[in-house]
Amino acid sequence: MAPSSDPVFGTFLHFPFIASPSKRRRFLSSPLTETHQRSDSDSNSDFGFPIPITTESMSTPTLSGGTSLFSGFTRLCKGLAVVLVCGHIAVRFFPSAVTYLALIPARTIPFAWNLITAGYVEQSTYGVVVCTFSLLCMGKLLEPVWGSREFFKFIFVVNLLTSVCVFTTAIALYYITRLETYLYMPLSGFHGVISGFLVGIKQIIPDQELPLIKLKTKWLPSITLLLSIAISFWTSEAMAYLPTIISGTYVSWIYLRYWQRKPETKLRGDPSEDFAFSTFFPEFLRPVIDPIASIFHRMLCGRSDNDGQGYALESEPLPGSDSIEASRRRERGARALEERLAAERLAVARRELQREAEENV
Repeated sequence: MAPSSDPVFGTFLHFPFIASPSKRRRFLSSPLTETHQRSDSDSNSDFGFPIPITTESMSTPTLSGGTSLFSGFTRLCKGLAVVLVCGHIAVRFFPSAVTYLALIPARTIPFAWNLITAGYVEQSTYGVVVCTFSLLCMGKLLEPVWGSREFFKFIFVVNLLTSVCVFTTAIALYYITRLETYLYMPLSGFHGVISGFLVGIKQIIPDQELPLIKLKTKWLPSITLLLSIAISFWTSEAMAYLPTIISGTYVSWIYLRYWQRKPETKLRGDPSEDFAFSTFFPEFLRPVIDPIASIFHRMLCGRSDNDGQGYALESEPLPGSDSIEASRRRERGARALEERLAAERLAVARRELQREAEENV
């Protein structure tokens, strides 16, 4: 995604009209203004456009922020949010539309497009609210780092493959239990892609702590899966969400681990140890998980452990390249978040100064 496709990464905001010269001098000498003034001369960015440098040392960006939580949404995320809302309205006012839009395993063969449309149809009001809010908030973290094209590709691939996995699971459960419920239950929802977003956040900013509960973001996918599995024991509607969440998490990890192309290195995937499959589990379980994961890795990818280190390379990578790539990815994520937060703080300061100017007129 070109940075200009996101208003946050477009042209820096113009200074507002300030009635008082003293206020203008005070505003121009503020750290926020100095941030954007200095950014014009700073071009050492992997994104190819200036990264603002604050007067203080750059720290790891936080996920907190009062008004910033409801601002800075990208245009692509807004468009997808409209699609989710329209899909929910369609099945609310026209219940028969569920037959053509949702995934019904017994009718998927003639209605193959359900594998794509099912992910964008939320049947419950609670689901569309949660998924829309999650899309907007997590999208403004991931899209600036991946780019609009890659972000949309991630959503499309994860949604499609998640639907395929859910369809396969439903058919398998039918043959095991002989319950026709698994064949005719309409399955839909965006929560598979939302689970994938959590995996993307785990990859980009794994050590960032959530502002309220002091939990590192690298544990969000694991905790979401654990809670979903626990809730499934207390509800009879587990089939409506559990396979989608599990499939979305695993498919997104496979995509980011093996398939995602990095334009700056021309490589595919993320071979770093910090993003291994065992990192979804606690430390004491990893010695058990690693051998099992390596077996499935060879079965699914047809690579040995040594060949898997290079992924898209014909030869093995240089020693330490995995850790270097991981640190570069985190630095890009940190810089993108830092710029977005700086732009949002500047917008807040501009609105406050405009309000003061109107009061002085």
